[in-house]
Amino acid sequence: MSDYYEALGVSRGATADEIKKAYRRKARELHPDTNADPAAEAQFKEVARAYEVLSDPEKRARYDQFGEAGVGGAAGGAPFDAGGFGDIFDAFFGGGGPFGGAGRTRGPSGPARGPDLEAVATIDFRDAVFGCQTDVSVRTAVACESCEATGATPGTSVSTCGDCGGSGQVRRVRQSILGQVVTAGPCNTCGATGQVVASPCEMCGGEGRRVVEKTYTVDIPAGVDTGSTLRLTGRGAVGPRGGGAGDLYVHLDVRPDDRFERVGNDLMHELHVSMPQAALGTHLPFETLDGEEDLVVPPGTQPGRVFRLRGRGVPSVDGRGRGDLLVKIAVDVPTKLTDDQEELLRRFAAATGDVVTPADESFFAKIKSAFK
Repeated sequence: MSDYYEALGVSRGATADEIKKAYRRKARELHPDTNADPAAEAQFKEVARAYEVLSDPEKRARYDQFGEAGVGGAAGGAPFDAGGFGDIFDAFFGGGGPFGGAGRTRGPSGPARGPDLEAVATIDFRDAVFGCQTDVSVRTAVACESCEATGATPGTSVSTCGDCGGSGQVRRVRQSILGQVVTAGPCNTCGATGQVVASPCEMCGGEGRRVVEKTYTVDIPAGVDTGSTLRLTGRGAVGPRGGGAGDLYVHLDVRPDDRFERVGNDLMHELHVSMPQAALGTHLPFETLDGEEDLVVPPGTQPGRVFRLRGRGVPSVDGRGRGDLLVKIAVDVPTKLTDDQEELLRRFAAATGDVVTPADESFFAKIKSAFK
């Protein structure tokens, strides 16, 4: 995989907001639903992985120091997963399922596990805050009903491979200067499945599975954000001839909101008030995501003042508390005044001792002084 910063098109000193914006732009550009280029899907996965790492301060720090090795490479998560010795064995003697994914060769435990799948779910801002359910559709492999996932024509059966004895692997002994060396590799006779199908099922071609379009309903927890990934165990593609199913990883893309900007678990909003409202104070009905609040703007409120509505932000994904809603005041200065309004303001300026010189008078005064 390319450098994560290059994948997103940002510099190594990019801010969290710049990284998020770059990810949204790239995700929309490369999403398989909108980009028919076969290479776009692989690029999309790279972009999603890059954002997963760079949007997490701890993972980003490890990546900056150690590269992919510091964040577990492209697999996502810890450098070593629960595969243990099985993964190490695959690394030396070859693995991967015949379906083109992350399945493992068949061992003593049974047929190969099917590959993991990925999908993207785009949800509304409010649904990301409070949680929701959404449907995602994927092309996946399901067990063939005709042969009951055996791969054999109904009425026939599969047989154990004679070359590997059903292990899916063949061992070879060769001589070296150190003596006899035993190596193991996939069995070519049975395709590393450990089984031979003399009469393949016509529906699935002996695979024991068929490719279909399938839709899943996904529970989205409260507090997720763009770049969050949900793992649905066992919702990936099934393996050949009765192999277990992989997992489905759902990457989330949250639509931006017209009123609120999210910063961590806090929400930001800029509230415009008039000059008299800021000077004299007022009560304003303010619509939060939870309903209407009475926002008190005290007399003499200055531009840029921030009011904090505690507990009106985004819930933490782990259920521990909730962020705040920060309302920043912007004071609108009138650009057009009636004669009466102008007169009132001039009287106010005189009362406060402010010197107010009309812009046109000041301009002509400067011209006159230049010719004296």
